[in-house]
Amino acid sequence: MDRDSGHPYDLGMATAKDRRVTDSGVEVKPVYTAGDLRPEELELPGEYPYTRGPYSTMYRGRPWTMRQYAGYGSAEETNARFRFLLERGQSGLSVAFDLPTQLGYDSDDQLAAGEVGRTGVAIDSIADMELLLDGIPLGEVSTSMTINAPAALLLLLYELVAERQGVPGAELRGTVQNDVLKEYIARGNYIFPPRPSMRLTTDLFAYCAERLPSWNTISISGYHIREAGSSAAQELAFTLANGIAYCEAAIAAGLSPDAFGERLSFFFNAHNHFFQEVAKFRAARRLWAQIMRERFGATNPRALALRFHAQTGGSTLTAQQPENNVVRVAIQALSAACGGAQSLHTNSFDEALALPSERAARIALRTQQILLHEAGTTDTADPLGGSFFIEALTRELEEKAGELIARVDEHGGAVAAIEEGFVQSEIDGSAFRYQSEIEAGERVVVGVNRFAEHEGERVELLAVDPEGERRQRERTARVRAERNEEAATGALAEVRRVAESDANVLPAMREALRARCTVGEICGLLRELWGTYDAQHA
Repeated sequence: MDRDSGHPYDLGMATAKDRRVTDSGVEVKPVYTAGDLRPEELELPGEYPYTRGPYSTMYRGRPWTMRQYAGYGSAEETNARFRFLLERGQSGLSVAFDLPTQLGYDSDDQLAAGEVGRTGVAIDSIADMELLLDGIPLGEVSTSMTINAPAALLLLLYELVAERQGVPGAELRGTVQNDVLKEYIARGNYIFPPRPSMRLTTDLFAYCAERLPSWNTISISGYHIREAGSSAAQELAFTLANGIAYCEAAIAAGLSPDAFGERLSFFFNAHNHFFQEVAKFRAARRLWAQIMRERFGATNPRALALRFHAQTGGSTLTAQQPENNVVRVAIQALSAACGGAQSLHTNSFDEALALPSERAARIALRTQQILLHEAGTTDTADPLGGSFFIEALTRELEEKAGELIARVDEHGGAVAAIEEGFVQSEIDGSAFRYQSEIEAGERVVVGVNRFAEHEGERVELLAVDPEGERRQRERTARVRAERNEEAATGALAEVRRVAESDANVLPAMREALRARCTVGEICGLLRELWGTYDAQHA
């Protein structure tokens, strides 16, 4: 027995043989005690700095929104999937767009060939958005759209369809991702250089403040940073550093942090290490509250309290023994619930192989429903709060993320750090270390580098209709052929005029979309004015 501690073994660091370290470099002790707690860290949920949750009663007041990410093929097919999920208890929509839409190309552009409808739904014009949302009461559902470089255009299309349904902008609820900085860091779906892209972001902030006051204007995303191979601490730090950059840009545009701050939301990855993920979510709230109050002088509690959507880790899913992914997703989803997520997407077990089948999507949704209704996750706020381990891990992640944010600041902030390649280099190094550990067998992936089986499992996969791309191209051509060409040409000219000025460009883009101009036409015009971003020569 160790004489000083009174325990049968040393409570400090483990021996080299039994050393346990998270992917963020946090060394996990064999056991944690009351000495690892700090009383000042145990504020109540709903109180600054919101470590234990943004609301006092958390899920007893309102459960998280089940927001299953969906989209593939045509607008009609995705509309059918939305209805399938809503009928089975989903409480919000989450739209996946195909690659051409995310990059601002119409489906009949030669650069879109072979990609139309493959990783999400193709939306070229208001005609597609009307079909996508047909029969869905936009005044009653909350909708999230994973779209970034052309985010303003897709939000405007959503507003125009709601207008046709008779739903005023003040009643629309949801989130547009609108986080272009993480595209340069991790995902690659950018169009314009960072600085004009930031203008579009802040124009959208101001537009929504006037016309869509209940809409969350950005979902600052760490999810894709983690998918690119970052550690939990890096995901936390670089996401919040991007958030700082958006706040600085909004303030420079004349917006109040107390006003735009309450419309910000975040999007985090729920990864494999259950305890580290819970601690990460708690540390995110604590750090962001301090940033908003100390850096930007915010006093509005809703601007201080970080709210986030979580999605289980797509990169953790394996093509080998894919049914193991059901267990992975359940554990990851539980970490999001214990960490206080406001909405959640659970990945389907077959996503390492194809877009989700209906069977797999149903299992993913049922996973959330079981956690919500059977696992006791809504009974009390911050159920792991006060755990010696969780509190110590929260503090360590906060400190590591704070150190990384300070390094971003030394580079001149997130935009400059991205332009210099600092953030990308940090993530690349983490991804290399993680993969090397798997290949060396130091990090176990069940069914891949341990407990593998020679016989592959047969899984029924979703097949996208190969004729869908042709039909989509034809619909877009009809939109152009049947519109009032004089009105469309005039509307595009107005977009150009406003984009060349300092005025908010969204009202002009809205009228161009109303005149049945396409997403590709408007993005093409802005490419001519602002240029495009080339990561190789940045």
